[in-house]
Amino acid sequence: MAIPSLQDGIDKAGSPVALLWKPGAEPWTPEVIVREYTGWRQEQAAWHEGVALLNLSHHMYDLWIEGSDATQLLADHGVNNFERFAIGQAKQYVPVTRHGHIVTDGVLVREAEDAYVLSGIPAAQHWVQFHAEKGGYDVTFSTDSSSAFRPNGGDPKLFRYQIQGPLAFELIAGVFGAPIPRTKFLHTAPVTLNGRTFKALRHGMAGQAGYEFIGPWEHAAYVHEAFLKAGEPLGLIQVGALAYTTPSVESGWIPSPVPGIYSDPELAEYRKWLPLFGIEGKRPLNGSCFSADIEDHYVSPYELGYGKMIHFGHEFVGRDALLRAKDDEGLRRKVTLVFHPDDVGRVLGGGKDTDPGFVLSYARHRVEGGDGGLVGVTMQTASIDPIGALLSLTLIDAAHAEPGTEVTVIWGEHPGIGTDADADLGFPRIRATVQPSPYDRHARTEYRRNA
Repeated sequence: MAIPSLQDGIDKAGSPVALLWKPGAEPWTPEVIVREYTGWRQEQAAWHEGVALLNLSHHMYDLWIEGSDATQLLADHGVNNFERFAIGQAKQYVPVTRHGHIVTDGVLVREAEDAYVLSGIPAAQHWVQFHAEKGGYDVTFSTDSSSAFRPNGGDPKLFRYQIQGPLAFELIAGVFGAPIPRTKFLHTAPVTLNGRTFKALRHGMAGQAGYEFIGPWEHAAYVHEAFLKAGEPLGLIQVGALAYTTPSVESGWIPSPVPGIYSDPELAEYRKWLPLFGIEGKRPLNGSCFSADIEDHYVSPYELGYGKMIHFGHEFVGRDALLRAKDDEGLRRKVTLVFHPDDVGRVLGGGKDTDPGFVLSYARHRVEGGDGGLVGVTMQTASIDPIGALLSLTLIDAAHAEPGTEVTVIWGEHPGIGTDADADLGFPRIRATVQPSPYDRHARTEYRRNA
């Protein structure tokens, strides 16, 4: 029996939105990670105030790309600058469709002259692999799925551990016996721990200092135990699946935008190549901001804040569309909404003074201006305990993007096809104030510059 394709699923459902719209969908949390170790509040505080260990080993999808055409393939289908891409460097890889809509982003590391590894959710990897096969590029691929989708189970090929927080460098020096060589932001350096060699990737989360350590799975348990032992006197806290999902809200990274692949007739072949039971067919849409037109859910890389990554000095798919969009004042802006605490307690906590506890939502909730008109859509909402607020990464019209602007979030689950998108369904309303994104000041103003 043939494996159903994404196009098969769309055809059977009647439309892309009919396939994807799932009211009340549970928010994603990382696979095979304890939900909470010491409690989400303490775990969030750890990377703000102390030091935290995060295990990224199980939910990442890796695609290794090797061959004489590897750089050309990635440059032809990504907006990034490949003229300056050193071996050992990482970049946030951003592929777009011919209409300039993002497919999704991923972390791309150049491992050798003609070898790369692309990591993250697999939508970008699928896009690259399909176009390599269709275009006849001289490349080979190897993959490692996330633990939830790895055939026949088994361990990952790589471990990934993040050490983050104000005490991160002190902990790292304790593990290796001395500070590791200073590394530029988003660059890697080889490190050795008692004969075990792996990589240290310099980056951070929510504006905090840190590294991500990546190496062969055979060393995973040893390296993990070394971090735990050295971190004990520093109060190291392991971060569980709940807290792990939240730092992107502070740092301004919008995960899993809807890939702009569902409606273009020229991508029918691609949709037939993609499996239905993959990220493109199963990552749900939900919330109060409904549209039956899938293109209303597409996103420009400019809206996500990726404009500085776009390099027009080479030809790539979507280049002309992005040139036209470059000065488009009609594009939405990325902001942080700070929810009014009284309304949060009333709507989510059961009363005016009730703490709602942990809240996580990837729902697309409708954001309205003072006249009740649609002005934006939430992309990810989470409780951030060190800040003492519920924050939402949001795309909003330019006229309402000024910090301090008051808006209203409509909190509810639109039933989808068959109900008017603008119907008044009696959903509760939460007042919110527009603030910058990233919300964390250090991440917004100093982090990359001083990294």
